[in-house]
Amino acid sequence: MNPPLTYGELASLIKVRAGITIDPAAIEHPDASFDDFGVDSLGLLGIVGELENRYGMPIAAGAEMSKTPQQFLDAVNASVTTGA
Repeated sequence: MNPPLTYGELASLIKVRAGITIDPAAIEHPDASFDDFGVDSLGLLGIVGELENRYGMPIAAGAEMSKTPQQFLDAVNASVTTGA
């Protein structure tokens, strides 16, 4: 079983795949949205691709359309947990 994706790992992936440096504590804020940080759906699509390669399985459809970091983590972690 794969460990859940964390805010810290998500911040690292955003830096690598979208070229945007984000403090992990900032994306943990309940009101945080990807728009606040300049992360768009193409950036999220790159992150999803990276995670699919890492886990060797597809990530839930729509994860790249998440509006908030929490929605994204929920979608990714549910996919990894269920294998779907």
